[in-house]
Amino acid sequence: MALAKLGYTVYATSRHCEETTENYGGGGRIINRRMDVNDRASVDAVVNDMPEVGIVVHCAGFGVAGSCEMLPMDRARAQMETNYFGVLNVNNSVLPRLRENDKSLCVVIGSVAGFIGIPFQSHYSSSKYALEAYIECLRMEGGPFGIQASIVEPGDTKTGFTGMRTHDEPEDSPYYEICEKAVGQMAKDEENGVPASKVADVVVDIVGRKRPPIRKVVGADYTAVYWLKRLIPNRLLEFALKKIYLG
Repeated sequence: MALAKLGYTVYATSRHCEETTENYGGGGRIINRRMDVNDRASVDAVVNDMPEVGIVVHCAGFGVAGSCEMLPMDRARAQMETNYFGVLNVNNSVLPRLRENDKSLCVVIGSVAGFIGIPFQSHYSSSKYALEAYIECLRMEGGPFGIQASIVEPGDTKTGFTGMRTHDEPEDSPYYEICEKAVGQMAKDEENGVPASKVADVVVDIVGRKRPPIRKVVGADYTAVYWLKRLIPNRLLEFALKKIYLG
């Protein structure tokens, strides 16, 4: 909506949506299309229908909760399939279109969990860590073709993400109680987090820049955490995370 209000034509995709068009002032509009990032055929159908592509914003994703040891392997694979390979699926279709422009942009919604490992969110963190490396490489490879790339790193944000997180720790797991406690704290923090509009504001800011940053943390608090990780001993950071999530 923020981009449409600035006059952009936005193809907004979801697995479940009414395929409608919403018009905004200044010529902007949102064209809602059904698409699944895990289904390359559905991705190609939408991308090939676009007369021009200049910007792609990757924001599909979900979270699984569980321990490193006990989380079922199929759930770990599902996490990576959507959060990481979903981005690749879309980009493999859209990057040739982005190269048609002198200047284009790929924005990925990552996470603070992409530079700090979160207990009982190890697979979610891993998917976001992977995107950090991917964007760094895409910037270098795509630069000669006019493709710029950035990753946005939100912290706790009040969205439907919290309610859609799956709890996959087996009830007979030795980690079950501490996992539930940690995930409960995460849910509380998210429900009291910043609104999604704050993340949208960062995306709009990046879109408007001549030289988009490699990464942009959302919010002053998490920007401080980002720099603290580089300044304080790793064991001290680990101690702080344990106190927050494990008590």
